[in-house]
Amino acid sequence: MAKRLKLIIISDGTGETATGTARAAMKQFQDYDIYFTRYKDVRTTKQIDAIFEEAATSHDLVLYTIVTKELREYIAKLSRAKRIRSLDLLGPLLTSFSNIFDAEPQNEPGLLREMNSEYFERVDAIEFTINHDDGKKAESLHLADIVLVGISRTSKTPLSLYLSLHGFKTVNIPLIYGSPLPKEIKQIDQRKIFGLTIDPELLYDIRKNRLQRLGLTQNKGSYASMKEVIKEIEWANKIFSENKKWSIFNVTGKALEEMATEIMHLLEMRKKNVFKSRNG
Repeated sequence: MAKRLKLIIISDGTGETATGTARAAMKQFQDYDIYFTRYKDVRTTKQIDAIFEEAATSHDLVLYTIVTKELREYIAKLSRAKRIRSLDLLGPLLTSFSNIFDAEPQNEPGLLREMNSEYFERVDAIEFTINHDDGKKAESLHLADIVLVGISRTSKTPLSLYLSLHGFKTVNIPLIYGSPLPKEIKQIDQRKIFGLTIDPELLYDIRKNRLQRLGLTQNKGSYASMKEVIKEIEWANKIFSENKKWSIFNVTGKALEEMATEIMHLLEMRKKNVFKSRNG
């Protein structure tokens, strides 16, 4: 019959770190069963006192991941007073880092949870962006943080994916000569729409090379002809000029990182201006 270990987890966050560490360690002791009682968001000595009342009667070991130095010291002192075995999983590591960096830790609980939250938000943004590539699902355009509009081969898809890696839900909508834009585009905040334009010579080269890679023949009326390129760019620029609230970016000679940085910087500036106007 397997022996049992009754374990209390105390954390100022979710307790996942301590739980995962304990499970990993217990893999080396196959003859034991482990039973957890997890206490999350522990931030006060009063909470700790209540937990130790139970620990004193029914648990073998207390593991804790607490970033606040005073609370860690309180748990250590209480453990000695009540003769309860406990193990500080985070304190020694914070002390070591503090000595290496010659700096004090922030001592701010819950930062790992915030980091995990940011990760999942980024995953959601990537999924949203992929699902809305090339004008798909226009009915949910209002959920986007950024909308990119441009003719073919103006870096809409790679730029939208790059922005999604930074947590922005991005939609890209192709401008197809003579075709109307989706009606939903008029129903959203026009300031989050970014028009992408490009110099005709570069677009001509990009399209010509694409046809060659595909093994297709370029002809006078193809989308890779200079006449067609100029016609589409002028048509797109006319649409951009009619939508005064859109921000227009020329992608010629710019790396994705540079374009994305400019767009994100503009969004941040707008956010700051909104905050200032709301707070006088």
